[in-house]
Amino acid sequence: MALAQRLTYSFKQNEIDQKWFLVDASGQTLGRIASRVAHILRGKHKPIFTPNVDCGDYVVVINADKVKVTGRRNELKTYFHHTLYPAGATVETYKELMKTNPERIFTHAVKGMIPHNRLGAQVIKKLKVYRGTEHPHKAQKPEPIKF
Repeated sequence: MALAQRLTYSFKQNEIDQKWFLVDASGQTLGRIASRVAHILRGKHKPIFTPNVDCGDYVVVINADKVKVTGRRNELKTYFHHTLYPAGATVETYKELMKTNPERIFTHAVKGMIPHNRLGAQVIKKLKVYRGTEHPHKAQKPEPIKF
C-alpha cells in the first residue's frame, strides 16, 4: 500500500497578493519595531511564505523622529558612511542623524535585518519611512498595525 505523497508548493511572484500597512513608530524602541517591520517586508507573517520569492507587503512608517533607543545608545551609537573618494569617510552620531535625517536611522536598522542579496534589495524598496504623520500613500489605503 503506497502512501499519498505530499509535495511542497512554492508560490510564484504573480500569485502573491501584496497589501499596504501603516506603522506608527512614536514611542517604540528602534530595534524591536524594526524587526517586526522586517518580518512583514519579508512576508514571514503569511502562510504562503516562500524564501526565494518576494512575498512580503508594503510598510509605511510614520513618526520616525519619535522612535527611541535604550540605555546610552543615543550618545554612543555612530553611523559610518564612505563616498569611496579619498578622505570621504563620514561618521555621524545617533543624535546628529536624528536631527537631520531620522528616516535613514530607521531604514538602516531594517536593512540590517533582511537578506543582503538581490532579493533583499527588492524587499527594502517596499519600505517607506517618514518623519512626521503625513505620507503620500493615502491612495493605497494602508491598514494600521499596532505592535
